[in-house]
Formats: sequence, C-alpha cells, structure tokens
Amino acid sequence: MTDAESPRLSVLRLGHRRQRDKRITSHLGLTARAFGADEVILAGEDDPSALETWNSVTERFGGQFECRYEAKPMSWLRKFSKSGNIVHLTMYGEPWNEAIAGIPTDSPTVVVVGGTKVPGELFRLADHNVAIGNQPHSEVAALAVFLESWLGPVDDSSRFTGGQIEVVPSEQRKRVLNREED
Repeated sequence: MTDAESPRLSVLRLGHRRQRDKRITSHLGLTARAFGADEVILAGEDDPSALETWNSVTERFGGQFECRYEAKPMSWLRKFSKSGNIVHLTMYGEPWNEAIAGIPTDSPTVVVVGGTKVPGELFRLADHNVAIGNQPHSEVAALAVFLESWLGPVDDSSRFTGGQIEVVPSEQRKRVLNREED
C-alpha cells in the first residue's frame, strides 16, 4: 500500500500529552513508518519534538513518510469519512483476526490510535472498531499487529530508499552502511 498507485494510509495519534506521552507517541510514529503507513498525524497537545523525531528518522533511514499536527482531529475525521475508511484501534472493538478480512485496502485509510474526550463519537464515525485483544496493552503493539496483519510483511528494501543510513541484516553483528561516508 505504499507505492504510487496505492491509496494513502495515515495513522492518527489522538490525545497526545507532551510530558506524559512523548515516548509512546514517538514510538507510534516510528511503528507507523516501519510497518507501511504514509504519514502520521499528531493530535492533542502540539509537540514539535515528535514531528522532529519522525522527520529525522525518515531523513536518516530513507523512504517517503510525512508527519504533521492536526489541531481539530474530530473535524478532520468527519471530513475524511466522506472519502476514506476509518479504522479505530480500541480494546472494545471487534476481534482483529475477524475484522481484517472486511477492511478494504483500495481506498484512503486512517488508523486511529489513542483517546478522545468524546469516545462515542469516534465509535460511531469509524467504519471499523478493531481490538487487538480485549486487555489493556500498548497502542504501539496494537498498531504493529494490526498493520502487519492487514498489509502483510514489511519489505524494507523497496520502501526505504534514499536514506543516509542502511541497516544490513546480520545474525552475528551490528552492520550499518553510512551513505554519507561513501
């Protein structure tokens, strides 16, 4: 879903609180990027450091990945719902292994993670309310499981070109190519 012909895949991080959530929000964006999303949208408290982290990783490790802040996420979602597919990851949703087959990959999609002050509105607005288990756990884990299950395996070699750094898989040691040293 990441090539030029595929519909756009976004991840919307709702309810970010700068002091409390900075690491989890950072990891949500990194997971979105690594597992096939085209962009991450931050909502909640404005936090330029999260955007800087995601932009820095994309610059260093390559690929096409965008990030931005959205001040009015529910309004944005209502507009998006007219032309795209909303997947809400929530522990109260339909089991992911049953829901995956019914979620189309042929239209723009936003995967929503995090909380909102009006959860009922998000449940009604979402096309799919999906649970990766019904127990409290990490939103990062839920996003990774969902994207891997829905999109399939990540293909690093075709998605992450143009970076300054390339990690070379190795069973024995850390291998990193630094393109700036070439």
